[in-house]
Amino acid sequence: MINFKSELIGTWTLLKKELLRFWRVVFQTVAAPVITAVLYLLIFSHVLANHVKVYDNVEYTAFLIPGLIMMSLLQIYSFALLYVDLPILHPWVIFGFAIIGGALLGTFGIIAGIWAHRFDQMAAFQNFVIMPLSFLSGVFYSIHSLPPFWQKVSQLNPFFYMIDGFRYGFFGQSDVAPLLSLSIVTFFFIVLASITLGMLKSGYKLRS
Repeated sequence: MINFKSELIGTWTLLKKELLRFWRVVFQTVAAPVITAVLYLLIFSHVLANHVKVYDNVEYTAFLIPGLIMMSLLQIYSFALLYVDLPILHPWVIFGFAIIGGALLGTFGIIAGIWAHRFDQMAAFQNFVIMPLSFLSGVFYSIHSLPPFWQKVSQLNPFFYMIDGFRYGFFGQSDVAPLLSLSIVTFFFIVLASITLGMLKSGYKLRS
């Protein structure tokens, strides 16, 4: 019989440990993503604002911010408001995509943590998996501005649907129907979560 009290104590202990570890390197875990996102905002908004067309009645700087927020998991919104007035039309859509997007990225992180033996392997996972998926996700552009081939490539990327649906919550406009985006992101989360649980149950690279 499952002892729920023991399970909760164990879960709380692990959560507390991870939160403390997160806080000890707060400059790396919070400040660095914020600084990076603000630099992206400054550079791309000034360079591309007059050259990239996105949604009707949505300026490029505003279009850019939801993608950056999603990639930084809600760490830069207050800073972004210093640069542009950003509407929120569907807060529950934003909340839903933030939760499922965070869960999806969390499963990526667990898989990488189990797989990697060394820090350089973690860096390789970031550079060769997460970074390409991020830059091909539509953070800096609308998918309709791409040639047909790259549109199809972007449509294979779960990060694209995560950001596109999240962006719908702000503007009420998106490249893909938000319900379809949510379904696709949820599907990828279920697949990755199943892989993660399988790795944990099998003891893959954990027993040694």
